[in-house]
Amino acid sequence: MSAQSETRRIGGRKPRVVISAASLERFEGLAEDAMARQPDLAKRLIDELARARIVSDAKLPDNVVAMGRPATYREEPTAQEKTVTAVSPEEADIAQGRMSVFTPIGIALLGLAEGASFQWEA
Repeated sequence: MSAQSETRRIGGRKPRVVISAASLERFEGLAEDAMARQPDLAKRLIDELARARIVSDAKLPDNVVAMGRPATYREEPTAQEKTVTAVSPEEADIAQGRMSVFTPIGIALLGLAEGASFQWEA
């Protein structure tokens, strides 16, 4: 699975996001718990969840970034590729390639299909 990202959000249409119903509950709880501590990040997650297409776990496509799945993304303009596995914040260890879904890039990648490209602000 790979996704492309750029470091500036200029506007335009955002790529589609697909999330499993089981993950939706988990992400909503994560955002709710973080609202007092990190309101900007919590709001960003809530916004992504609001625009996501929710599917059953069985119908979540294999080529979509999801918890526990490795994903490779490329940052432009450096073309540097990174492979990470999306995990809960308490399991995160970037040195081991385990990226929290509750980080700016974790939220941006969540639910994207392989080949998706987007612009975002770091």
